[in-house]
Amino acid sequence: MVDIWFYGQACFKVKGKSATLVFDPYTPDFVGLSAPKLEADIVCISHDHQDHNNALAVRGTEEGKTPFVISGPGEYEKLGVNVVGVAAYHDDKEGAERGKNTIYMVTVDEVNIVHLGDIGQKKLTQEQVEALTLCDVLLIPTGGVYTIEARDAPDIISALEPKIIVPMHYKVEGLKFDLAPISAFLSTMGKENSEVQSKLSVSREKLPEEPEVVVLEKQN
Repeated sequence: MVDIWFYGQACFKVKGKSATLVFDPYTPDFVGLSAPKLEADIVCISHDHQDHNNALAVRGTEEGKTPFVISGPGEYEKLGVNVVGVAAYHDDKEGAERGKNTIYMVTVDEVNIVHLGDIGQKKLTQEQVEALTLCDVLLIPTGGVYTIEARDAPDIISALEPKIIVPMHYKVEGLKFDLAPISAFLSTMGKENSEVQSKLSVSREKLPEEPEVVVLEKQN
């Protein structure tokens, strides 16, 4: 079973049998959120902005060991976890406004999790879709301003056909940035009555047949 927790912005912890991974840890003072206590074997950084790149805040799972940090496109393997970084843009003008962004697909215990980072492209390229085509769980920004908006999400979701969709990078209590609330995304998806879960537990055998939207409670 793979467990996934949400910590606000684009920060998640993913725990499998052999390794723990963290996506996009943030600098607490910069974003206005409390500092989560995170330990991991692997840290993936989508881009070099303070609300996504605080790898030094993540401790290793073993005393004296620091996490393996990945911060760009390429293929990586660590402790049985496969990571593919796919080049993308932080805006819809090929990086002219906010630069580049890396999308990650990580395979943990046969579950393929795609983290879109701060993607600003409203549509994925064919090359990106082909690289991410095995997506089971999609972590997708929905708050707009610095990323795609809620109304842009369905196109990317339909391109990747995930089984589980988890929104991220939206307004949460205390956040300094004026992002759209989660309700905008849920309304777009017709999922206004979605229940909030403390964590997502998923396995290859238990993936749903029809796509599901899962809203995760922000951990402290």
